[in-house]
Amino acid sequence: MNKLTTEQIEIFREALLKQREILTTAVAAEGESSKTVELDQSKVGRLSRMDALQGQAMTQETKHRHEEGLRNITAALSRIESGDYGYCSSCDELISTARLEVDPAASLCINCATLAEKV
Repeated sequence: MNKLTTEQIEIFREALLKQREILTTAVAAEGESSKTVELDQSKVGRLSRMDALQGQAMTQETKHRHEEGLRNITAALSRIESGDYGYCSSCDELISTARLEVDPAASLCINCATLAEKV
């Protein structure tokens, strides 16, 4: 595997910035949906409250995943700035371009990612 070119890194940086913008907008929009559910029985029926609680839980989980994605993107942009982008944070080998094309925020090569999933 060859080291990433400056042009490739710039393409990945642009993709990361676009993803960051999308996730930032999504997290902001999810803030309203994840507010505490009103449990006043005189206003809402039991099934409606259950639906509202389930919707709130799903929104909170989605928000959590989006925030995690933002942290991964921030870390990847930091690796670009430090010159470490494209190298596995575990074994220090190059991450394949194909893997970075699928997930520009990837910090592990496919082998280390596979091992991490087994743990």
